Amino acid sequence: MLGIKRLGLLAALVLVGLAPAAAAQAAAQPSQQDTQYLQALHQVNLFEITTGDLAQQKGQNADVKRLGEMFKTDHTQLDQTVQSTAQQLNVTLPGEPTADQQQVIDRLNNLSGAEFDRAWVTAQLAGHVQAIQATQTEISQGSEQSVIQLAQDALPVLQAHYDELVALAQQLGIPVPQATGTATATPGATTPAPGGTTESPAPGGTTESPAPGGTTETPAPGNS
Repeated sequence: MLGIKRLGLLAALVLVGLAPAAAAQAAAQPSQQDTQYLQALHQVNLFEITTGDLAQQKGQNADVKRLGEMFKTDHTQLDQTVQSTAQQLNVTLPGEPTADQQQVIDRLNNLSGAEFDRAWVTAQLAGHVQAIQATQTEISQGSEQSVIQLAQDALPVLQAHYDELVALAQQLGIPVPQATGTATATPGATTPAPGGTTESPAPGGTTESPAPGGTTETPAPGNS
């Protein structure tokens, strides 16, 4: 009888020990905002790594080649943190870019010379505006500190890329997209999730070049 009581006490102690761990695991589940941001940023990184390679291989303009190399390096490093953070939070990441991003990649593969350069810069401008807006949204609306910190680290990198793209677009006579509001990152979406609006397409969403001679004023991404 004493042995049975001891076993019961031991089982109770084990359950008491497991309860805080289970509660901690439940509390560690990231919000939808945090999850979507990790997934979307990973897809942005996949897109940037691929198109960075294309810029180095097919770009005619020396700055396009240089930025392609920079973007590939920076987004490869950024994605290492994304993958590590996602693994810690049990977030499953997509294995490929969005359908829209893949369409851009396919189109760029079929272009060459100056036409490629213009399409590449246009797509990169649109993608970086959207990525900056989504990152700003995560910083202000995210709940998981590790994801918010990731967004805070990513923002200056994305901003530096955008600034470089604006300077190159002005040299090439390519209009710079105007950002309005903030967008929540939603993988595969061509419009932002509720909570923000933007006139810019999803990251890498379109490579249609506006008519030359449009505005090249440099907006501050995410300004309402």
